[in-house]
Amino acid sequence: RSRSGEIDAFYTGWKLGARAKGKMLGTLRAFFRFCVNRKWITETPVSTDIKPPIGANRRANKVPFTDEDLQRILDACDLVGEVVWRVADRHGVWTGEDVKDFIWVMIYTGLRISDVCLFDMRRLRGNEVFLRAKKNGGDVFAYLPDWLCDRLHARSERVGARLFSVGQSERLETFTDVWRRKINRVFELAGGFDEPPTQHRFRHTFARMLLQRGVPVADVADLLGDDEKTVREHYARWVPERQARLTRILKDAFEGKPKP
Repeated sequence: RSRSGEIDAFYTGWKLGARAKGKMLGTLRAFFRFCVNRKWITETPVSTDIKPPIGANRRANKVPFTDEDLQRILDACDLVGEVVWRVADRHGVWTGEDVKDFIWVMIYTGLRISDVCLFDMRRLRGNEVFLRAKKNGGDVFAYLPDWLCDRLHARSERVGARLFSVGQSERLETFTDVWRRKINRVFELAGGFDEPPTQHRFRHTFARMLLQRGVPVADVADLLGDDEKTVREHYARWVPERQARLTRILKDAFEGKPKP
């Protein structure tokens, strides 16, 4: 098989969504351009015939869940029952309570699904969860209420410090796929949504809740690990309360000022 044929087979074997697959194709092209520029190879094996999948350039869904959506999702967890899993000689049971733990961590931290899969109890210090170290110095923490800390400690006693990556594999890709399927099962039980439900929408919901409470955009950006421009572009439009707050500020600021 030719080198380009091997790349074609490698690319078509990726089991990714359209946007993720499009990004990976871009990374693959960039890698081989780098190799050509360094004269390690004479030409890139990535054929120009390989095109990103349909939908690769579609903007990501930035719509947060509403509070009503969240309640339906959590209620649907109670409908899951016990689900037995088996992988080779290993087996176990997961329930809707497991999915609740996972979802609550996503909602209260804004972490991506892969980061929650790797969540370790050593990140929890009292009620604070370490999120990341800022490039310009200092650490960023999220706050968890007592009841959620209690749930996580109880889970840790059952499964160990790594709360969501136990028993089924040692690969992050497998963990994330397993939890996506569990959460998708809950989405199905929750009924219809105005926008397609995805796990990443919990992260958008985290941002929505903060902005609705009047948390400054700069602080939300720190917690998400994004920049202020991204937060303003993608999240502020979902917070009508923010403009109402600004209107009240302006109204109070000019109250009693000279009039014509």
